[in-house]
Amino acid sequence: MRLFFKKNITSPEGNKLRMNRSIQVEGAFGVLKNNYGFKHFLSKGKKNTTTDILFLCLGYNINKLHSKIMNNRLCVSLFKNDNVA
Repeated sequence: MRLFFKKNITSPEGNKLRMNRSIQVEGAFGVLKNNYGFKHFLSKGKKNTTTDILFLCLGYNINKLHSKIMNNRLCVSLFKNDNVA
C-alpha cells in the first residue's frame, strides 16, 4: 500500500500538486504571522487552540476568496490540473 502512495506523489502530476501546495501553505503562514499579527494562542488547551486556529484560517480564506473575486482571478493556479471538474 505504501508503494502505491509513493508512486502517486512522485509522479509528474503529483510533483506539480505538491509544488502548488507547498507554495500556498508557506505563504499562508507568513500572512498569518506578519500581516495578521498572530504571535501566539490566546487560550490554553487543545480544543481551544484548535478553535482559535480554525477561526484564524476561516478569516484568511474569506479574505483570500474576496480578493480573488474582486480581481477576477478565480480558478487560477501555478499548474493546470485537468482532474478538477
